[in-house]
Amino acid sequence: MAAVKIMPCLDMKEGRVVKGVHFVDIRDAGDPVEHARFYQSEGADELAMLDIAATQENRTTRLEWVKRVSAVIDIPLTVGGGIGSLADIEAVLGAGADKVSMNSAAVKNPELVREAARAFGSERITVAIDARRNKAMESGFELVVSGGNIPVAKDAVTWARQCEELGAGVLLPTSMDGDGTLKGYDIPFTRAIADAVKLPVVASGGAGTLEDFEMAVKEGHASIVLAASVFHFRTFSIAQVKEFLRSRGIEVAS
Repeated sequence: MAAVKIMPCLDMKEGRVVKGVHFVDIRDAGDPVEHARFYQSEGADELAMLDIAATQENRTTRLEWVKRVSAVIDIPLTVGGGIGSLADIEAVLGAGADKVSMNSAAVKNPELVREAARAFGSERITVAIDARRNKAMESGFELVVSGGNIPVAKDAVTWARQCEELGAGVLLPTSMDGDGTLKGYDIPFTRAIADAVKLPVVASGGAGTLEDFEMAVKEGHASIVLAASVFHFRTFSIAQVKEFLRSRGIEVAS
């Protein structure tokens, strides 16, 4: 297994980093440029920036935010939110992002994933998969879109396999049941996605303890571990997380 990477996530709204619980109850979490610069200095391997209101407001990602953040870091930056066309992807990459993350638009038009992978390379295309528990689904997890607000009656694990076939390079599953709760990653959901594909999978949503990061790798089979609240509010440093993982026998990126 490749060395595990640590990825802080900047959820963006109105030019500020914000954090919610279950995608709602939003509170301010600081300036994105300050956070980005700090996380790179701390040893973050990658950074994610998600424009959380873009899809609901029927607009594309704010490119000025991408430019400001990308200007102060050298680590790979993944940007998501409101990306619905090849032109959108080109604009976001042109603003300084290294990768894009698609969600609702990919579900609506799966061929967009294939076209994007062909045009820009699979390694630059991440598909975010938001889901919630639903016993009616074969895997027990139903795909949801539009910031987690709209269920689409599609099995999340089936969709993950389809994304791999379409050419996605990375999958970023987030459980609506765990997001922002600090109660730990949704390990069954993360593992269900990771075990269904051969792609790198990002564990996302709910990290609250150092042990949660360990579980994401050992039990969830994630190769990238994303967190927001515990980093934004300085509960843990990235160095602390990496040192803890090393102490538990997990190889981490240096």
